Amino acid sequence: MLIGLAIRDIVLIESLDLSFGPGLTALTGETGAGKSIILDALGLATGARGDAGLVRRGASQAVSTAIFAPGPDAAAWAYLDEKGLTYDRDEDLVLRRVVGADGRSRAFVNDQPTSVGVLRDLGAALVEVHGQHETVGLLDARHHVTLLDRFGACDGAVQACRQAWSAWRAARERAETLKAERERVAAEADDLTARLAELDRLSPAEGEAAALAEERAILGAAEKTLSEIASARDHADGESLSARLGQAYRALERAKQRALGAGVQPGGPAVQRIAAAIAAVDRAMIEAADAAAAIDTAAESFEFDPDRLEQAEERLFALRAMARKLSVEPDALPAARADIARRLLALETADEAVAAAEAQATRMRDAYRAAAAALTAARTAAGDRLAGAVQAELAPLKLDKARFRVAVDRLEDDKAGPTGADKVEFQVSTLPGAPFQGLGVIASGGELARFALALKASLAARGLGPQPLMIFDEVDQGVGGAVADAVGVRLRRLSAGAQVLVVTHSPQVAARADAHWRVRKAGEGERLRAAVDVLPAPAREEEIARMLSGAEVTDAARAAARALMHA
Repeated sequence: MLIGLAIRDIVLIESLDLSFGPGLTALTGETGAGKSIILDALGLATGARGDAGLVRRGASQAVSTAIFAPGPDAAAWAYLDEKGLTYDRDEDLVLRRVVGADGRSRAFVNDQPTSVGVLRDLGAALVEVHGQHETVGLLDARHHVTLLDRFGACDGAVQACRQAWSAWRAARERAETLKAERERVAAEADDLTARLAELDRLSPAEGEAAALAEERAILGAAEKTLSEIASARDHADGESLSARLGQAYRALERAKQRALGAGVQPGGPAVQRIAAAIAAVDRAMIEAADAAAAIDTAAESFEFDPDRLEQAEERLFALRAMARKLSVEPDALPAARADIARRLLALETADEAVAAAEAQATRMRDAYRAAAAALTAARTAAGDRLAGAVQAELAPLKLDKARFRVAVDRLEDDKAGPTGADKVEFQVSTLPGAPFQGLGVIASGGELARFALALKASLAARGLGPQPLMIFDEVDQGVGGAVADAVGVRLRRLSAGAQVLVVTHSPQVAARADAHWRVRKAGEGERLRAAVDVLPAPAREEEIARMLSGAEVTDAARAAARALMHA
């Protein structure tokens, strides 16, 4: 709902801040006082066309800021997500529009720069304007099916139709995919058969190419590598090195015994150092033997066979050539062979698979048609009920010559969709004997607004949930007395649990409001400004009495005003 509107330097309004509440709010005042400026300002903030003519004389720019508090599940939040605009669902939604004296316009959502189109889309979700041919939502037949479904509680039938449509579409896509695959494989069958034969002759193994590449690298480096290993073996000749180390070991042992025989203490430092040398030589003898064995093992890994190198290279080249032909990696050749074999095998049973898929698609199409037919029946019945409800509202609103109907026309399959196969349009015949046509044939702005009121009142009677702010601009135009009272009653009923703003010259309508604002002119000449008074009960009575009697307010008019307010 709309909770605030801040207007700065728009036409006759220099600065005005308005707070809105739920229920029915009436705007009254003399003709030309500035009531339309408030609606223009709200329209500006919600994406209506703006130009330099809206800027108050002497000001550099006009600014209109509308503050909304949408419900947690309002469509506006999803739209902000789609546009990448940040918000907090626990906070207000602020739409702001700035128009410069040069006619240039800027738009903001929660102080984030955006386009006027975004404001317009948000405004369409948050505000409905009825009157003076601005009943856009109801004139657009694209919205009628949604309104009818909500009125008729067709959610279950719509969901069943949506699910049947999805199943039919999936079945059609599967059948088309299988047919396309059959045709593609059939066109390539000879080539695939030849490639499968080549692969069978080649018989690639899993991981073979990687293993061959490694073997080729080893064999290619084997001759020089073996030469280097042989040189290492010569330098680390195990037998001669071990013999020399053995001589060193025995010499150190003799030195140790000679020292002990000469009376050197066994635990003394001299003997200990000789013992450490003996231990080191012993370790060296062991390491030398291990080194020689390791060199011999390394040499065994590089057995050089020129024939084997040539075989490995030829095999690897053959695998890589086939991989290039199939546009795969060499190690993927076994998988490619399996895929070709699968496709050729599938071709043998493709006709049966396609026939089964097409039969399934036909069953799903029939199921969709049945669901769509059930939805059509539900919509037709709901349309009859809605037509009856609207027709009952027309006579009290001085539209007794008009007739209303809901046209539900069945579409062909190629024009059907997930929400059914129906074209729904609200139609009216304005005169006896005249053909039914779209709502746009209603020429009078006042009649159009009253027709919208009748339709909205009928829809709201079914408890359709949260409604946007509904604005009725001079819905009582050209009527009075009992008709104006009927308008007021319906506006009051429509505002239960919703927010309705009505611009009115009718005391019968104003008397039904929950809140009453009077728009007046203040100042003179160049200082002439529009002002808004929020009227308490006594002032409301006086304003309604003025509306009843004219310039001179009489006691009789005040009494009549009290009677209207308490009716």
